[in-house]
Amino acid sequence: MLDSWVLHQLDHTAHFLAEHNVPAYLVGGSLRNLLLGEPCVDWDIVTNHNAPQLARQLANALNGFYAPMHEKASRIVLKTAQQTMTIDVSPLHGEHIEDDLRARDFTINALAMPLTEILQRLQHDIPFATALKRSDADALRPLIDPFGGLADLQQHILRAVTDTAFSDDPLRMLRAVRFMTHYHLRIEEHTASLLTQYAPSITQVAAERVRDELTMILQPAGAIERLRFLDQHDLLTALIPELEPARGMQQPSLHYWDVFDHSLEAVTMLERLDEALHQPAEALKASPLDLSGSGDMLRLQQLVHEAEEQQLFTLAELTSVPMKLGALMHDIGKPPTRTVDEDGAIKFYHHPQVGVPIVQQITRRLGQNTPDRRLIQQIVAHHMRPGQLSHDTVTQRAIRRYFVDMGPHGINVALVSLADHLSMRGPQPLTEHWRRHLATVCLLLTRYIRERERLLPPRLLQADELMSRLHLQPGPQIGQLLEVIAEAQSEGEIHSKEEALWLAEERLHQTKTNQ
Repeated sequence: MLDSWVLHQLDHTAHFLAEHNVPAYLVGGSLRNLLLGEPCVDWDIVTNHNAPQLARQLANALNGFYAPMHEKASRIVLKTAQQTMTIDVSPLHGEHIEDDLRARDFTINALAMPLTEILQRLQHDIPFATALKRSDADALRPLIDPFGGLADLQQHILRAVTDTAFSDDPLRMLRAVRFMTHYHLRIEEHTASLLTQYAPSITQVAAERVRDELTMILQPAGAIERLRFLDQHDLLTALIPELEPARGMQQPSLHYWDVFDHSLEAVTMLERLDEALHQPAEALKASPLDLSGSGDMLRLQQLVHEAEEQQLFTLAELTSVPMKLGALMHDIGKPPTRTVDEDGAIKFYHHPQVGVPIVQQITRRLGQNTPDRRLIQQIVAHHMRPGQLSHDTVTQRAIRRYFVDMGPHGINVALVSLADHLSMRGPQPLTEHWRRHLATVCLLLTRYIRERERLLPPRLLQADELMSRLHLQPGPQIGQLLEVIAEAQSEGEIHSKEEALWLAEERLHQTKTNQ
């Protein structure tokens, strides 16, 4: 049953249109959601009258906010302290409602019903969803359904209205994936072939529109299924052609997957890690990710909770879209750096550094905002570092440099590195290498979350004072000296400004002696 306030606004709308002798239809997603029993706060109305003028008058009558949209469509926003609803008013495409429905994307959205008929049923509490399930012809009789959308809705089928649906608006191809996920639909065979046919045209869509749909595709759990579907229909590499050279690219024997599949599986492993970190303590102790009962997964969970309390990181970030994109593209620098030596050993020297400018281009093209682009670039640039640190004793200096380079994003990067390791193993059992990697991540996070003031203390000296006191000119050596001072301070070797100056003088003397 609809909220009484929403019902009142619709009633007011219907009366306004009747008073002005304006026939109007409820169409598209709002009608689809009513039929499915889904929540509906966005209402789509089409009319054969001047839509912008009508919408302005209606907004005034409803005490709402008027906002022009596109193609003569307008939006009315209605708000209370607790609720918001929108009414989109659009002109008919064509002379008749059937012409308008023919221009829509999928048959489940190519449905219409006179607004007055809708309101009568809502006011008498006739449930559309029940009528749909029972195929109640009387309850659904005013429904205008020229393309069989009702039957497709009942059978959970996603079908394009026409063969030009995707060429008319290529973004609809991404919407198809979103609808399949949200409404548990299976795509009709011919519609699936149209996806593949028109996949290259996705590059014609504005970056912001692609970003919004991609966000809704990647955000829910099980993103790998949707990524595989996009790839199956050539959409993934149409969006990110830089992934194509990774397909079938063999890796060293430690890797179960080729570079392409490893990249996709890293997204799944982020979700697996997230699922583990949401488990209760007893279940986490028994997790297959916690080798030999080390307790490191439980420690990691506690550290993440502490990071949340300090507002350094949230567990929700772990499976956010930027993190998933970072995981997907973390090895984007491997194809251009792959070499095979005379013994057959495969190497990818400097692939993180090579990947950074590549991912900069991709994230701009996909319309990602500046903070998200920065995070993704840091994931690509530094995803190897936690694993590399696990091969040896981890020094305070190495930990400090890690977080100097990344700040709080060092937490994100460390967690992606774990997903990278899990993806590397595939279905194979985890080894001692995993235990050491996990322990190193726990150590990194412990130092940053619990000992941050000691790890990254306030500077004892600023650049201008250092130059003034030691009579130095601006140049690279100033930054180098400040870094030497900061490292010594973090190690507890110096504690005062005078000790910092003494250390800087010593380092200058050593430099001159060695020249």
